[in-house]
Amino acid sequence: MNDKQTRIRRWRLACGGDEQSAAGDGLSERDQRIEQALNALYLADQQGGGKKGKGGLGGSSPRVARWLGDIREFFPAPVVQVVQKDAFNRLGLKQMLMEPEFLAALEADVHLVADLLSLGRVMPEKTKHTARQVVAKVVAELMQKLQSKTVQAVLGAVNKAKRTRRPRFGDIDWHKTITANLRHYQPDYNTVIPETLHGYARKKSQARLDEVVLCIDQSGSMANSVVYSAIFAAVMASIPSLKTQYIAFDTSIVDLTEQLADPVDVLFGVQLGGGTDINQALAYCDSKITRPALTHFILISDLFEGGNNDEMLGRLQAMINKGVNVIVLLALSDDGKPGYHDGNARAMAAMGAPVFACTPDQFPDLMAVALLRGDIVAWAAANEISVVV
Repeated sequence: MNDKQTRIRRWRLACGGDEQSAAGDGLSERDQRIEQALNALYLADQQGGGKKGKGGLGGSSPRVARWLGDIREFFPAPVVQVVQKDAFNRLGLKQMLMEPEFLAALEADVHLVADLLSLGRVMPEKTKHTARQVVAKVVAELMQKLQSKTVQAVLGAVNKAKRTRRPRFGDIDWHKTITANLRHYQPDYNTVIPETLHGYARKKSQARLDEVVLCIDQSGSMANSVVYSAIFAAVMASIPSLKTQYIAFDTSIVDLTEQLADPVDVLFGVQLGGGTDINQALAYCDSKITRPALTHFILISDLFEGGNNDEMLGRLQAMINKGVNVIVLLALSDDGKPGYHDGNARAMAAMGAPVFACTPDQFPDLMAVALLRGDIVAWAAANEISVVV
């Protein structure tokens, strides 16, 4: 194929057209199939208005399944996910998620998991098994990606917090001690005389373990944040040095701490949608906090309060006053700048709580800084994260 033919092919596929002219424009049989797959979605809205309908997937499940098979064949997974999302939005295909055959053909990602969770209440039993398999696949992929970094960051912070310069003999970190004291090497004695010892503080009791409380808004706008937070909660719950709690809320509260051994169970315990009562959720979480000075409270919400707003702000201030390390995440997702209640965000920032949105890749490092009671705002600035002020 020469340069002219290549340019024509690209423009033809980008602009679309009818099937009759495709062969005349020099498109191969494969290119014609690609064009037909894209026309079915992106020219579907040209129906009516005196124009002959050029697209649309119709209501036939087999036809939709074949279309999904085509786009999976022609495009890489990230593009397939974008096309699927467009199909759900433009053609109203969420109805089709009720059918196991259709669901099994989809390219699974976080957005699809969020859609499935939002349909949990109305999904027929015959579909739930397939839905669970799809969710489990996405969770496994995300766990593989995020678990190692999270465990490394959190354990590193915990171990660093437990270091001491007055260790017992059996707790001395000899490598760190010798490295730090090389300048005190004594040639006459052929040895290093350490001025400062480095080592680990002994655990005095399990009661001194740090606690992390993840309080997640499960209203529909927070769907992706729910998925990621459940996975991080499950990872942190597997770390013996932490006590992790996971509470989801809308106008009701679901404590899913006991299900953290399996993040898929956690996600199916969430009920996306409904209103938002942050005040009620804060009251519940506060009742679960017994050691404020060792507790890190992560509120993940867009802060649109449907309950008592003034009381909600007062409860958060009371938590901070008691010594709880409060962090407010407006989103935990890759979806860009979130929408949020600016007044509540600014009020919480004025209390001293860092308020910002965070991506999943940034969350492990955030938790490491939090566990050390470090400067979250400075960390955010170093990572070019915009913080509400």
